[in-house]
Amino acid sequence: MPRSLVIGNGNVLVGFDASYFVRDIYYPRVGDSNQTMGNVCRTGFFIDGKFAWLDDGAWDRQIGYAEDSLVTDVTLKHPRLGITVKFEDYVDLARNWFIRNVQVTAASGFNTGRVFFHYDWNIEGSDIGNTVLFDPRHRGVIAYKANRYFMIGGRSGAEFGVSTWANGKKGNGLAGTWVDAEDGVLGQNPIEQGAVDCTVGFEIGPAASNETRVLTHWVCMGTRLSEVTAYGQELILNKGPDTYRARTITYWHVWAEKDHRHIDEELGSDVTRLYRRSILTARTHVDNRGAIIASTDFDITKFARDTYAYAWPRDGALVANALDRAGHEDVTRQFFTFCQQSLVEEGFFLHKYTPYGQPGSSWLPWVDKRGERTLPIQEDETGLVLWSLWQHYRIHRNLDFVVGLYTTLVVPAADWMVGYFDERNDLVKASWDLWEERWGVHAFTVGSVWGGLEAARNFADLFGDSSAYTRYRDAAEKLREAADTHLYSSDLGRFPRRITIDEDGTQTIDMVLDSAITGLWRFGMYTPDDPRIVATMNAIADQLSNKGACGGIARYSNDYYFKVDPDTKKVPGNPWFMCTLWLAQWYIATAKTTHDLKPARDIINWVVAHQMPAGLLSEQLDPNTGAPLSVSPLTWSHAEFIVTVDDFCRKAERLRRSSLETLPPKPRA
Repeated sequence: MPRSLVIGNGNVLVGFDASYFVRDIYYPRVGDSNQTMGNVCRTGFFIDGKFAWLDDGAWDRQIGYAEDSLVTDVTLKHPRLGITVKFEDYVDLARNWFIRNVQVTAASGFNTGRVFFHYDWNIEGSDIGNTVLFDPRHRGVIAYKANRYFMIGGRSGAEFGVSTWANGKKGNGLAGTWVDAEDGVLGQNPIEQGAVDCTVGFEIGPAASNETRVLTHWVCMGTRLSEVTAYGQELILNKGPDTYRARTITYWHVWAEKDHRHIDEELGSDVTRLYRRSILTARTHVDNRGAIIASTDFDITKFARDTYAYAWPRDGALVANALDRAGHEDVTRQFFTFCQQSLVEEGFFLHKYTPYGQPGSSWLPWVDKRGERTLPIQEDETGLVLWSLWQHYRIHRNLDFVVGLYTTLVVPAADWMVGYFDERNDLVKASWDLWEERWGVHAFTVGSVWGGLEAARNFADLFGDSSAYTRYRDAAEKLREAADTHLYSSDLGRFPRRITIDEDGTQTIDMVLDSAITGLWRFGMYTPDDPRIVATMNAIADQLSNKGACGGIARYSNDYYFKVDPDTKKVPGNPWFMCTLWLAQWYIATAKTTHDLKPARDIINWVVAHQMPAGLLSEQLDPNTGAPLSVSPLTWSHAEFIVTVDDFCRKAERLRRSSLETLPPKPRA
């Protein structure tokens, strides 16, 4: 089930599903480890003998965030229980605390009211060797393994502490302690070990008619017991949870506060809200040590037995560029430092990385069918990190920062790219495509490498490195000339997505249309109005357009990934947010008048119409229903929305200014 809300502070990320069950608790780094492994962590209510978990179909749900914050604003109503519940959940801005404020109101009141919170522990990604215990001194449950501690406590009324608890085993025919809550009474087993879960309960009754009962529940996280007790729960109790709520909501208001009136004026308040939500969502996926995580939606493991919770240098470079455009320089600095530390000795980036900067899992082989070594890489990732770093410098002009990366990141990566040319045609050597499916020389990769070499040339010029300047300039020019000669197909009348070259030099053109060909102009190699680019983009708009009710643009013709509709004439592939937004970016780049911006405006409005209720964007959509598919949120989808809105507003302003400058002067009276 795609995640409907995410909150975090750069060390902790908590993900909720559409029922508002907690599913993911990442700590101590965003993307690693998921302490619940995506399992359902239930919340339920017992009112005068009646019980319902939050996934009960009778709940009416309004799920969202407090404006411009990473604090949730959720209202749930249950007619059979007769209650209205308001949740305000957040992760403290500086402390690794997940705090939940709950208000329960019943029009008719109630005599007995209890709220239950269940946690399915897989500490450090495993259900082996965990312990849950009730701690009478702190009047809460502690879950731990090795150097990971979780204090599960709270306060209802004047007294702190949980009212009741259950610690138990799960698996091997045991559902877990959550079943124990359904009669309103927990067994209070003091301790359990192994594959365990726990449930805590809070008394909130009785309540008079329309009287609101309030409780605060928390999970404090740390690396030792004192960190979650003396420097966790006791701090919350001493200062009061409202102190931490106030500072967290104020922090995110200030962090997100930029002057976005121009977006309101150009595109409307709905676009502004999604733009700001996209910035905040991207921030939740940036670990405080620099890794930018693609997605933390753990349910994708059901499909591939792996997650998107890795740092792809390409995704990170594009997300960093979006955050740079939005004015968040400090976050992106950490990313580029992370990249500098992750670059391999030869000068390229591997497939993907853990949040610790170690190589992530991969399916890219190290050997070809002849038994010879191949590089398990997507070369676009190396090029785009340099491209993004130059864009970062252009925006912020932080010379002291980039000078430290010139010799440790820019030069080794650029020199490696210069050496990774195929002498037979002066194109780049083969690598894997950005979709991680095909080996060859890809249009997107060629455009990305050119952008990276151009960035390196600019840095060399900035630092007076004349020999490097010449080296990178010549390589970029050679690559552009080779693309003119070998990559463009006059037979197709457009650029293909890739070419493959046999041992004897025979060149084969992959004629499948792919939206990623956009990379040839997006990173500056070709102008967007080059006739060959125009023909290519028009083909994408026509042939990759989803004719199903959802609309949008597919990745490529007959895309198999999460395929829904077999009719490829109607549905060439599921619509992806990023691919659809690439087309909008091209419409913006080629617009000559404000009227020419309408197709881009329509796509931006399409994205707004297909966001999830709380403002998250998935990777792709069902071509007929528009329901989210694959992971949600996908950080890259949000980044492309940020960039597209920024492009639109800047272009609209330039076109209006240009039209005013060309108006004839008014005649004198």
